[in-house]
Amino acid sequence: MAHYQDCPQILREFLTYHETIKGQSKKTISEYYLDLRMFFRFLKLMKQEMPYETALDTISIQDIDLEFIKTITITDVYDFLSYLANDRELPTGAQQDVSGIGAAARARKLSAIKSFFKYLTVRTKQLEENPVKDLEFPKIKRSLPRYLTLEQSQRLLQAVRGPNEKRDFAILMIFLNCGIRRAELVGLNLTDIYEDRLRIVGKGNKERFVYMGSTCKKAIEEYLIERNKIILSDNKALFGSRDHNRISVSAVHRLVKKYLLEAGLDATQFSAHKLRHTAATLMLANGVDVKTVQEVLGHEHLNTTEIYTHIENTELKIASEANPLSKFTRSEQ
Repeated sequence: MAHYQDCPQILREFLTYHETIKGQSKKTISEYYLDLRMFFRFLKLMKQEMPYETALDTISIQDIDLEFIKTITITDVYDFLSYLANDRELPTGAQQDVSGIGAAARARKLSAIKSFFKYLTVRTKQLEENPVKDLEFPKIKRSLPRYLTLEQSQRLLQAVRGPNEKRDFAILMIFLNCGIRRAELVGLNLTDIYEDRLRIVGKGNKERFVYMGSTCKKAIEEYLIERNKIILSDNKALFGSRDHNRISVSAVHRLVKKYLLEAGLDATQFSAHKLRHTAATLMLANGVDVKTVQEVLGHEHLNTTEIYTHIENTELKIASEANPLSKFTRSEQ
């Protein structure tokens, strides 16, 4: 198995067992390796002190050992599955009108995780407890839909501090006020900003305009002062990273987790995708019509973008302003 780069001993032994004892194909062994490598990379990014813009695919797993695996909990696995469903970047050349990976691919990765823990507990008895023994997909689906309350959203915004404060505050404001997807935020260009609207390219390359609340608009304007002083490798990008590239979906995922923790919120239960749910929930709670909210979010099950011509722009603007976070004022510290 020398061709498996960066493979720690404990994973190598698991793969050898399935290849020699279980007699599984090289293709299956390769899939196990790739799925578990991604899982371990994600866990290291979440558990260890790494810059939150660290790219997932650059993380080494060579130091993964039994002691690290003993720290893995069921919430870690839920968080990984949520990341796969909502935030995982697609490989180069893949269809780019969707975010996250499909249910079948997520099921395969969960199967690899369950097989790995079964091997450690039942076959080799290196572990006493199997955190994923009773994990079933229906339970996962019921547990994922979550959103922040208004008070929690305000705490999250208030927590933004640091060298990237203006950029990060603008990102969170866009999520919480406009309810756009992570891939849509990453894809925003400087030319997508209009006076009081954002041009969003959504699934299937469908375009829509989303109105910004007054505080969201101000946050973007203040960030642009900084953005216009730097040059990115893709200089059309609205949001950049520390290495002067367009910010990535995984960096946004990590960024949101960072501020959730700093706000004292449960970072295992929320993600960037949950901020989209939060925006929709806050709009609905404040009297916005369900159909209008669906239009603002650009949901797939609505008609194609021609339907936007049948909705008054004023209604879309009212929907944005009805979100109570559109008038959020951050206190000085």
